[in-house]
Amino acid sequence: MPETTKSTVGYPKPQGGASLTLAFRMQNSTTLVLGSGPLAASRAFSALDADSKVIVLATGGLKSACEEIQWRVDQGQLTFVDWDTLPGSSVATGDDKLMEAFKFLLSTTSRVRLVCMTDTIIGGRRNRAFAEKIYDICRVHNTPVNTTDMPDLCDFTFMSTHRFEDSNGHGTPLQIGVTTNGQGCRLAGRIRRDIVSRLPKEVGGAVQRVGRMRALAKTREARKAEYADDEDEDSELEENGRVLTPNRPVPSRNNNTETEAETVKRRIKWVAQISEYWSISELAQMTDGQMQEVLDNAASSSPTEFPVPLIPSIHSLAPKPFGRIFLVGSGPGHPSLLTIATHTALTKMADLVLSDKLVPDAVLALIPKTVRIRIAKKFPGNAEGAQQEMMEAAVEAAKSGLTVVRLKQGDPVVYGRAGEEVLYFRSHGFEPVVVPGVSSALAAPTFVGIPVTQRGVAESFMVCTGVGRKGKVVQLPGYERSRTVVILMGVARLSQVIEALTVDENGPGRDRKAYPRHTPIAIIERASMPDQRVVFSTLNDIVKAMDSIGEQRPPGMMVIGWSVLALWGRGDVGVLDEGGESADEARVQKWLKSSDDASWRVVEGLDVGWESFQ
Repeated sequence: MPETTKSTVGYPKPQGGASLTLAFRMQNSTTLVLGSGPLAASRAFSALDADSKVIVLATGGLKSACEEIQWRVDQGQLTFVDWDTLPGSSVATGDDKLMEAFKFLLSTTSRVRLVCMTDTIIGGRRNRAFAEKIYDICRVHNTPVNTTDMPDLCDFTFMSTHRFEDSNGHGTPLQIGVTTNGQGCRLAGRIRRDIVSRLPKEVGGAVQRVGRMRALAKTREARKAEYADDEDEDSELEENGRVLTPNRPVPSRNNNTETEAETVKRRIKWVAQISEYWSISELAQMTDGQMQEVLDNAASSSPTEFPVPLIPSIHSLAPKPFGRIFLVGSGPGHPSLLTIATHTALTKMADLVLSDKLVPDAVLALIPKTVRIRIAKKFPGNAEGAQQEMMEAAVEAAKSGLTVVRLKQGDPVVYGRAGEEVLYFRSHGFEPVVVPGVSSALAAPTFVGIPVTQRGVAESFMVCTGVGRKGKVVQLPGYERSRTVVILMGVARLSQVIEALTVDENGPGRDRKAYPRHTPIAIIERASMPDQRVVFSTLNDIVKAMDSIGEQRPPGMMVIGWSVLALWGRGDVGVLDEGGESADEARVQKWLKSSDDASWRVVEGLDVGWESFQ
């Protein structure tokens, strides 16, 4: 036998624990969704967006399905099948009858590629045995399954995804997905938002234009050619299976001997070069004429752990310095909205920063690496203990001679508990310096185009909290047509807040007059940050709107009143005109008519003008 030569090349060693990330092409295929709740609607939409046919299978009939599924059935976008009406064994009962019916549907429906089991609640409780039976049937049919909240009954999982839109709001071919392989689903959403916020807004349009240029690079005859054996071309065309080689030399054009296939190959190589080296904005703005010109002249074109500061030794003969405490507000989140005083305290004075958990990374990143940062552990059920811990830490550090900056979101005295801390520090011999910050109660509405006061619309505004101390119900203000109400810290209890505002009779949660259910409301999340989101709707529909858009993005706040629509489009500043109340429902319909769903509108991200302040 011939001797084998042992390779000295080192190849990557499989680590294990990862997922095989794939992009399925679902055209002419069917996705079967089990269940009819909001999660089933979300899975159905994802499949529809991928051009898959969708069948929703559930018990109880279409009337028991969520509103979105009923709407999509009415629009002809998907098919609803009542599990109870499917043929099955005449002698089977209970779960067995449902299984027989499921087998029938699976065997008589062509090209079922995926099964999404979103509902395993039978008889009012989650039924694992039921899910296992469904999973076993699907395995017999070689159909991959995803089962909600049961990882061991999943052949695939859904990533946290984002599809980029073009300048007209239409979906582009560019999608990104993040998976933590079950280790941190909420974190996956945050990472995805961070990635999206850091990419140029026109990146989806750039992908569209590059795709168009690839099509122009191929002549009609060349598209018929087979290049399966051409490894060199594959290395340029493959998106994720091979290493791309944009720096490989592109052969010069030879008009005398070049075949049509060679012309296509050369042009495709130039598309790869341009994709690698041109800016995203340039790619996104290319016209067909510019693309053709580039391709025709391709031969001559170039395409947290922070270090602890040193503390003086207790054995030093020098007198111990006296520390200081600053209570400062960081503003709504955007670093450019820090006051000069706060910026100075953080970057030039602080030895120790004790930060609230809502202060964003962009602000913390301004703090020198030599300064120790400690984040408050304020979580539901632990707020009081965490607050006491931070105050004690501030006093201890100040007694050691350090300058302590107690960093709070927004303005420290607007629901920031600064008053408690002032009294505590004073009782321990330290008079803190309170540095005001830009309050999110004012800044957040401004960021999304809502004036809290507006002549002809809102003569006053009120700021209140949606939750009292230790979860106690608070007394919300009654309806006044000329007033804007800003509610902080209430989004997590949205249903209770809306009920308190709109219930007819006077209850424990509101004084005086109830709010009309068509009153405009905006929920602003992560105000001033790149992943800012605002949901515009009415008190009647805001709960459904928030349920439809998925995960929350704390911190969030509510703005309620007619100022919410005052500056939309051409504006509406006649709310307080005599007789204006009779036109309220019409002005709300006009305000929301431009959205896909006439009941709410979702706006993502900051105005492009804020890019100048990065």
